Amino acid sequence: MSSYLFYDLETTGLNKAFDQVLQFAAIRTDMVFNEIERHNIIIKLRSDVIPTPQATTTHRISIANSMQGLCEFEAMVKIHHIINKPGTISIGYNNLTFDDEFLRFSFHRNLLPPYTHQYKNGCSRSDLLPMVIMYYLYKPEVIKWPKIAGKLTMKLEKISEINNLVTGQAHNAMVDTEATLELARKLRQEPKMWDYLAGYFNKMEDNRRIEKIPITFYSVAYSNRIGLMINKEFGIDNKYQAPVLFIGNSIHYKNQTLWLRLDQPELQNITAENVATKSYIIRKKYGEPGIVLPFIEHYNFLTIERRATVEENQVWLQSHSTLFNKIIQYHRGFKYEKVPDLNCDAALYQNNFLTTQEQELCRQFHKTDIVGKINIVNKFESIDMRKQASRLLCRNYPENLPPMFTRDFAEYMQQVNPQNSDDALQDYKNAKRTTPVEALAQIDKLITTANLDEQQVELIDELEGYLKKMFKY
Repeated sequence: MSSYLFYDLETTGLNKAFDQVLQFAAIRTDMVFNEIERHNIIIKLRSDVIPTPQATTTHRISIANSMQGLCEFEAMVKIHHIINKPGTISIGYNNLTFDDEFLRFSFHRNLLPPYTHQYKNGCSRSDLLPMVIMYYLYKPEVIKWPKIAGKLTMKLEKISEINNLVTGQAHNAMVDTEATLELARKLRQEPKMWDYLAGYFNKMEDNRRIEKIPITFYSVAYSNRIGLMINKEFGIDNKYQAPVLFIGNSIHYKNQTLWLRLDQPELQNITAENVATKSYIIRKKYGEPGIVLPFIEHYNFLTIERRATVEENQVWLQSHSTLFNKIIQYHRGFKYEKVPDLNCDAALYQNNFLTTQEQELCRQFHKTDIVGKINIVNKFESIDMRKQASRLLCRNYPENLPPMFTRDFAEYMQQVNPQNSDDALQDYKNAKRTTPVEALAQIDKLITTANLDEQQVELIDELEGYLKKMFKY
């Protein structure tokens, strides 16, 4: 039986590879949103994680309270089981660009399959935020719409507040999960709209709808369709819309479609030498945002100026067929560069999928006791896998481990707390890991610039004391 799993996370920061989940909340419902069960899991702060003060003052989870939670390994095993229950459609608010990826790295770090909740045993994912944007554009009467300083906001807490969805402190994962569920219930008062939008999160249906968009013209390399993409990244000033031209699928990345944005005047400044930097390409996977609609008047809120630019760019591309072909071939053949010496925690996307043997060893690792886990570590052929497994034990069960494990973990902790911030670990996007020194500097800045309430001041003081004690400052 299919079910929705509404969920939300609170985390130590925004870096999906290096930060951690502190709270996971979820409510499972049937397909018409009748509640079946709920979960609220607090996760213990790991010794190697540096919480950011901004996250701490937002979710208001104290260090002391987090220490009462499950260790990350045991929590992630529970969460993985919950979200992988057959027929589960996991859904949150902006979850596909944040929460889902956060869980993916958490599963990876704890030797759990990171992708099965996306496709296996009838499981799939959805996201309420793109649906809310579609309701705003085409069925705005269904809810009230909040503004900040006279400008529309899509923040869940503001939508919840103006529509009286729930009571309680925003940025508590359970409160936000309840708000997401109540918002979905309101949207489903227009059931045809809900069911239609749900189809955009089905890969086959999304693909079918894209293929139904009429072909506008043929280029040397491809049949080109003009669509209207709806995505939060385009912003309210653009009505969350951008006219886009389908230029094909990525050669190297399965399920990735490529769209050239057509409302950019600088498109006509492209030359053979600057294709990489001047062409605005959007990479979209089937079943994920943005939502692509036919480019017809009924859906179109483009200004006269933007429409004129679209027409001019379309004519320009057709009259510069050789250059247009270079644009297509460059982006279809584009491949992300590998980050050298990438830390194993951050290497989810860069490493190959696990071999059958590695998957079996991970299953054995999860089934056995601590002694069995220790014995399995060195059976992994991959150095990264051995590091992940031994690091997992040091993070979650640090007592009575082999000296080899603890020595390796001590070396890793030196990387967590480098003497020079330039030596901080980097993730798969070359973003630096937050260091203790950086977090303490952020605390100083926050205290002097932010209007903190009494509880937030206490939380920041606690965080500062924790960092100085843990990292000897």
